[in-house]
Amino acid sequence: MDQIIGHSTIEKTSGLRARRPASRIWIVGATAALFLLLVYLGSSYYKSGQAVAPQVAVPSVTVSRPLQRDVDTRRGFLGQFSAIDRVELRTQVGGTLTEIHFQDGQIVHKGDLLFVIDPRPYEIRLALASAQLQTATARVALANSQLARAQSLRRNDFGTQETVDQRINERDAAEAAIEDAKARIRDARLDLEYCRVTAPFTGRIGARQVSIGSLVAGSRAAVSPTTLLATLVSLDPIYLDFDMSESDYLTFSRERARLPAPLADKIAIGLSDESAFPRQGTLDFVDNALDRSSGTIRARATVPNPDLFLAPGQFARLRVAVAPPAPVLLLPDAAVLLDQSQHLVMTVFLPTAASSPRSFKPAISAAACGLFAPACSPATAW
Repeated sequence: MDQIIGHSTIEKTSGLRARRPASRIWIVGATAALFLLLVYLGSSYYKSGQAVAPQVAVPSVTVSRPLQRDVDTRRGFLGQFSAIDRVELRTQVGGTLTEIHFQDGQIVHKGDLLFVIDPRPYEIRLALASAQLQTATARVALANSQLARAQSLRRNDFGTQETVDQRINERDAAEAAIEDAKARIRDARLDLEYCRVTAPFTGRIGARQVSIGSLVAGSRAAVSPTTLLATLVSLDPIYLDFDMSESDYLTFSRERARLPAPLADKIAIGLSDESAFPRQGTLDFVDNALDRSSGTIRARATVPNPDLFLAPGQFARLRVAVAPPAPVLLLPDAAVLLDQSQHLVMTVFLPTAASSPRSFKPAISAAACGLFAPACSPATAW
């Protein structure tokens, strides 16, 4: 019995050992087939991706030749317009304002009547001064007759010298009273003239600060602060004030000192909404000292303004010529590249039959025009 059992166990064990190698072979084969399939699919996808990849387009380049022009060296500044004449209209006599003869913002001419102050109190003062003159004149006549009578009595020894001297003093006092009355008349007439406020020059008047019926204070009375009536500014011509830095002022001075003849002090002016510089002015003043706090010096130009378009307080760009015209190359703005602290220009080499690759020269060696023409920019050789 024991022998039968042992023989059966040996047969089962040998059967299991025979089946294990066969199962391992199937597993290895399946794994290899899967790997090959994955490799095939990956290579197919990679090849197909390369086949449909889009090609990069070649960028287009626009080439233009520079323009050669004679351009003078200029410096650009920012300025502000100011009126040549500006006055605050205040009355010299006080009283009630009775008339206003302008519209706010109107152009008025020299001598035009602007305000009228009630003249009746000053007419009364003029009448009193005239009456005092008549009184003083009558006293002089009386003093002269009394003096003549006293002198006649003195010659006939019926009067004394003391009486004659007294009559002379009375005559002199009466004549002084005449001069005092005349001065009072002139003063009353002056006050009466100041009741009518006129424009001292031609310009644009601002908004009125008082209304009809207002009680205004004058400067001659000096009992209260004077009343501001309105402001008046001149417009043609007009000033354009600007500041030069110390370096610009040195360049300006050195260039003008180097020239045999001074440049015409012409400046080009462009407003804030203008791309060009269509207006012209004349540089007529440079200050005598630099401001220690800002390191700048004040300069001024006079600008014609016949159409009265420019107004005090407006800002404008201006260019001041500091050197005579010289030939330069002008380029479009699109051709200039900015590289940190310098401007660059891409140049095009133009080979010829007699040139070699090493002897090529750039078509553009240098270009600069941004400060001289609106459509150009400064550039250097690249």
